[in-house]
Amino acid sequence: MTTPDNLPSPAGRGWGRGLPPIGVAYPHPTSPLRGRGLLFLVAGLLALTTPAHAQQRPAVEASAPTAQAVTIYRDPNRGPGGRLDRTWPQGFAMISETRHVTLPPGESTIRFTGVAEGMIAVSAIVTGLPGGTIEQNRNADLLSPAALVDGTLGNRVRVTRTNPTTGVEAEETAIIRTRADGGLVLQTDTGFEAVRCAGLPERLSFDRIPAGLSGEPVFSIDTRDASGGSYTVTLSYLAWGFDWEASYVATLHEGGAGDDLRFDLTSWLTLLNDNNQSFEDAELLAVAGTLSVVSDFRGLAEPPQARPLALTCYPLGSTATGSPEPFYGGGYPPPPPPAPPPMMAAPMMMRDAEAIVVTGSRVLAREENLGDLKLYRVPERVTVAAQSLKQIAFLDRENVTGRLLYLAACEAGSEQDTPTAAGMLLAAVNDEDHGLGVALPTGQVAVFERGPRGEMLVAQETIRDYASGQDVELALGTSAQVFAHCTRQTTHDPATPQWSRLRATLTNANPHPATMRLSIGSPQQWQLRGIETRLKDGQRIAEVTVPANGQRMVEWDVRPTTE
Repeated sequence: MTTPDNLPSPAGRGWGRGLPPIGVAYPHPTSPLRGRGLLFLVAGLLALTTPAHAQQRPAVEASAPTAQAVTIYRDPNRGPGGRLDRTWPQGFAMISETRHVTLPPGESTIRFTGVAEGMIAVSAIVTGLPGGTIEQNRNADLLSPAALVDGTLGNRVRVTRTNPTTGVEAEETAIIRTRADGGLVLQTDTGFEAVRCAGLPERLSFDRIPAGLSGEPVFSIDTRDASGGSYTVTLSYLAWGFDWEASYVATLHEGGAGDDLRFDLTSWLTLLNDNNQSFEDAELLAVAGTLSVVSDFRGLAEPPQARPLALTCYPLGSTATGSPEPFYGGGYPPPPPPAPPPMMAAPMMMRDAEAIVVTGSRVLAREENLGDLKLYRVPERVTVAAQSLKQIAFLDRENVTGRLLYLAACEAGSEQDTPTAAGMLLAAVNDEDHGLGVALPTGQVAVFERGPRGEMLVAQETIRDYASGQDVELALGTSAQVFAHCTRQTTHDPATPQWSRLRATLTNANPHPATMRLSIGSPQQWQLRGIETRLKDGQRIAEVTVPANGQRMVEWDVRPTTE
């Protein structure tokens, strides 16, 4: 009778029935090997008959993480204005886990179950082991119908069939004879048959899970400990499928204008975990700045697959009566339909955005320096849930001092036939004297203004990374109250280096004065006189004040620079 695991005995077919194994000769009673030599022979036979798994390193399961830290890095290829991609995040995280493990003497394999499916295995480091690491591996298959069938190939399962007329279930044992990459064939007492091809409801029951299969991703290392013992180890690794971005809300105070503008600024860090694993009560950090990354993290972090079971039945009928299945295109049956997407650990790009869960925390993250980068540390432990967006408040400043500027360009050769609307700019200095003084990561800014009927949206913009001490400027669109009209007063011949006079006529229909910033040319192209300017972003600019409900004219001379 076939044994339950259907594996032939290591020494031969008759080993279990008292017969000598094939190819083994016993010594003659009078042979010199009869005494001590016989012991050597028996020892050798026992070594030959030892199961293969007994000669392998014993597997030791590490405990669940007792402490975790998740440091999320932004997508290094996403510049200012780029939005976080919720369906295919391109950022990554450094994950550190503290676990406990008890090792036997000698060599053993430690299994870390529940690592991130986006784990970059080549980046993994395990510390705290006395013998270090001999070899490290990551499982390629997750527990799934196909992996369960493949791991039980040649072994017994239970088949339960339901009579569609009576509803009575009948169960029998069978042996799996084919892999899960096509039709599944079983051997029963009545012969060979394909699963679910007889038209009866059928289900398979497995008595055990094949060794090495787990419903969660597993990372394993081989180690050596001469005496054995219990240890606290730390597993650190990079993982793909994370990202974060900053979002700001600036609320302008009612009645503020010109150089006396006040606003409140609130910011949130939106953190995305697209993995199927949660990190409970973790220390959470986010790193801002441009990080140089040369490795292909996406290619190095291929998640383990949970393969589906695709069942295929052969066409019914016989060669004498013909097949009832239609043939197409010259005698070949159509190919089987494609396999459905995996039910577990699906590739991250196939996840539905509807599966993303958003949570928020009002705990303010603290800013720290990390070289030339900025690190934001959440002071309380939080849970980075699987397939989720989490928002952490990291900035909440009230009564920030700023200015409302109006922008216009009046360069030589840019005469205008009609006045043009001036642009608007919210300008502030990022220092403590003006109510800020913190690093501002790139992100989206929504600007609201308080009024008699509540807060109204007036602009939405993108800001780049701003360090502490820099000038922060937010574009607010164009004005319907302030205009600029630029004209030339004298004829200018570009071939001769003579001076020409330009005039800017500025009008302001607001009930308060307006500060106009005029951009009047690059110092590398034009020489200027008759107006006070300063250099900003490679351009000469002049700031003038236009009275309330009035106008102002500004004139200056310009000529091309000489070689």
